[in-house]
Amino acid sequence: MYLKNSKIIVIKIGSSLIVDESNEIRKKWLTSFAQDIQYLKSRNKKVIIVSSGAIALGSKKMNFQKKNFKLDKSQAIASVGQIELMNLFSKIFSKFKINISQILLTLDDTEERRRSINAKRTFENLFQLDYVPIVNENDTIATTEIKYGDNDRLASRVAQINNADTLILLSDVDGLFSKNPKIFKNAKLIKKVNDLNKDIKNINIKGMNKFGSGGMNTKIEAAKICNLAGCNMVIANGLKLNPIKEIEKKNKCTWFISKVSKLHARKKWIISSVSPKGELTIDDGAKKALDNGKSLLAAGIKKVSGKFNKGDHIKILDNKRHEFARGLSSFSSNEIIKIMGCQSNEIEKILGYISKSEVVHKDDMVKI
Repeated sequence: MYLKNSKIIVIKIGSSLIVDESNEIRKKWLTSFAQDIQYLKSRNKKVIIVSSGAIALGSKKMNFQKKNFKLDKSQAIASVGQIELMNLFSKIFSKFKINISQILLTLDDTEERRRSINAKRTFENLFQLDYVPIVNENDTIATTEIKYGDNDRLASRVAQINNADTLILLSDVDGLFSKNPKIFKNAKLIKKVNDLNKDIKNINIKGMNKFGSGGMNTKIEAAKICNLAGCNMVIANGLKLNPIKEIEKKNKCTWFISKVSKLHARKKWIISSVSPKGELTIDDGAKKALDNGKSLLAAGIKKVSGKFNKGDHIKILDNKRHEFARGLSSFSSNEIIKIMGCQSNEIEKILGYISKSEVVHKDDMVKI
């Protein structure tokens, strides 16, 4: 039910799903996974894949048997593995006429607002071009201080900045159990978690940290991020063929259900963020449009106050200088000064480029 109603889906796959214990590529599994992606796309779903495997494939290419490398050496291996990883995806996905792209992210790309907005724009453009983005942490440049540390966290942040409906964590376990099933035969699979605090308070999560790729603790932390972002999350066994269809058919997995809507979560984040960097004064026509749920366009802007960059938090004032809304600006203050009062179709001619026609999108705006 949850997948059926999802428009944007982020899927995280670990390196153990790409390369088996014998260091052989799991081509049969990857082919079945590509079939699942084709199936989702046929139902008009927008899909993002967060994949591990660069270091594993780099080690295989360079004939390294050792797994725990020092940071600088693992970065070099990752640079080789990234090519191998994308070639592998490209070769298999092309059989199903699925176009792919690669996006490499560091921690700052999702934690810093301007960079996260730029990343979101890239994802949106790739969706419009009918490409499936494949995301990985940029292991080649990320230092210990700026690493996510695990792809569960990376995937949850990717889901957050893209306003995703569902995050799927494909692991080597069926989901969250009442106890560690490798030790306790009477362990029960928890199929739904509605309240992260209440429903799992009696479960020893730390005792399961060696159970599943990346540990169960990182998956719970990912669920918390998704919960606050209005995104549902599911932990499912990815070792089976056609793992996405398995979720729909058998539902042998754990769903973490968010209680807040995506829009409410986003707007709460906007209103509670740091002090606004500037102000836009608009005319009566623009105010009326905003009152009717429209976005703010350049034509309705009368004055720009303060100096701010694209993605910064700003105030929106009416003709009497009364604040009635706040939002995230799609343009810098210098750009808005050049385009204010102009029609949207004139922006590209004035600036020489255009990223968005809305100065503040309705989804990035909160009325005070």
